Amino acid sequence: MLDLTYETPKPKVIAGAREDWELVIGLEVHAQVATNAKLFSGASTRFGAEPNSNVAFVDAGMPGMLPVINEECVAQAVRTGLGLKAAINLTSAFDRKNYFYPDLPQGYQISQLYHPIVGEGEVLVELGDGTARVVRIERIHLEQDAGKSIHDMDPHMSFVDLNRTGVALMEIVSRPDIRGPEEAAAYVSKLRQIMRYLGTCDGNMQNGNLRADVNVSVCRPGDYEKYQASQDFSHLGTRCEIKNMNSLRFIQQAIEYEARRQIAIIEDGGSVTQETRLYDPDKGETRSMRSKEEAHDYRYFPDPDLLPLEIEQAWVDDIAAALPELPDAKKARFITEFGLSDYDASVLTADTTNAAYFEAVAGEAGDGKLAANWVINELFGRLKKEDHDITESPVSPAQLAGIIKLIKADAISGKIAKDLFEIVYTEGGDPAEIVEARGMKQVTDTGAIEAAVDEIIAANPAQVAKAQENPKLAGWFVGQVMKATGGKANPKAVNQIVAAKLAQQ
Repeated sequence: MLDLTYETPKPKVIAGAREDWELVIGLEVHAQVATNAKLFSGASTRFGAEPNSNVAFVDAGMPGMLPVINEECVAQAVRTGLGLKAAINLTSAFDRKNYFYPDLPQGYQISQLYHPIVGEGEVLVELGDGTARVVRIERIHLEQDAGKSIHDMDPHMSFVDLNRTGVALMEIVSRPDIRGPEEAAAYVSKLRQIMRYLGTCDGNMQNGNLRADVNVSVCRPGDYEKYQASQDFSHLGTRCEIKNMNSLRFIQQAIEYEARRQIAIIEDGGSVTQETRLYDPDKGETRSMRSKEEAHDYRYFPDPDLLPLEIEQAWVDDIAAALPELPDAKKARFITEFGLSDYDASVLTADTTNAAYFEAVAGEAGDGKLAANWVINELFGRLKKEDHDITESPVSPAQLAGIIKLIKADAISGKIAKDLFEIVYTEGGDPAEIVEARGMKQVTDTGAIEAAVDEIIAANPAQVAKAQENPKLAGWFVGQVMKATGGKANPKAVNQIVAAKLAQQ
């Protein structure tokens, strides 16, 4: 956890027609494991391949085909667990979850309901306003993904693509610790950030590589504290699960709608039915998918084709020793090592590539604060405007560090630095050579600056009189000198000389 102090955020309170209500949220996040092959076959996991081209015999449920565990999938789950400060279970086991669906050729999904590979952990979720909540992780288990049914290609038939069938998923199950829509989105975002740092999931929600099932319930103020004291779920309201959410914005909207729906039911004298629901973003509402009473009996039982999975502590220790620096630790280091603000450190550590770029600039420029300012405001701002990310930056860390070093050496002014950045961004080149070749070097010759000041003062006696009455107006003369010198004059020297000359008038 960060060596910083955070306040715990207050729960989201929604005013009903009769009384106030609080939200209680738990999430089951399905993260696709970043591997080249599937959980129990050697078929490719590449996204965007021709339908049904990444399918092995075992994925298609062919008779006599036996699953063979992919060791890298196990290693990735262990990495994720370690990254979430979770317990790693040296013995875990796979079960069959039986149900029929056209895109599930085997007629069952291999999962880990009772004996998951990862136990309890936690994640610190910061909310950007100085508050943060520690969300407890109940477990992470490995399971197969199903295929994809396609219903919009033909008016009379549906099609099935089995490319995703058998792809390894990590299901990350949280405790009901989340208390508002913004917290839920921030939690998913933090999980995605950690897994990207670890290289265990790319977090691409558009491709379906990260999806969330959101459990929402409401309770009266004070009831959640009773649950915390006793761990008795009867103090909390009946929950409904919103399935397959793949957008942070939609997660927030769905929670808000679902909470108000449940409040309206309770205040009208009804009771909430525990059920699975879907969110319709076009209508901005959730709708019933199936009730608890209608849910399938999945008939879980241990998979007879797979022995219990046993791993060695030494193997886990080797994985732990090779873990990269994680977001919270990197952010804390940036704050202490470079003297950055909490906000700047958060922006720079949001992604591993952003953090690496900044460190390269700061290391070469020798000034972390100045490097952060230029990376965030100038570079990130320009890249965002052009809808690019840091990997597409035309300015290398060495080039940006070169600009910063010229500023620190008083070789160029802030205005000239921005002009220089534009040249490097659009044309490339070595900043120092560009400054020399194009005559952009800052004028530090006090004699030349003094001559420019004398000329402007002599030409503007009325402005001199005003500045003598109100010293703040001296800035007008500074601006005129900078304009006259094409922005090349040293601003500090200009300010000093203007002040001295006006005092002599």
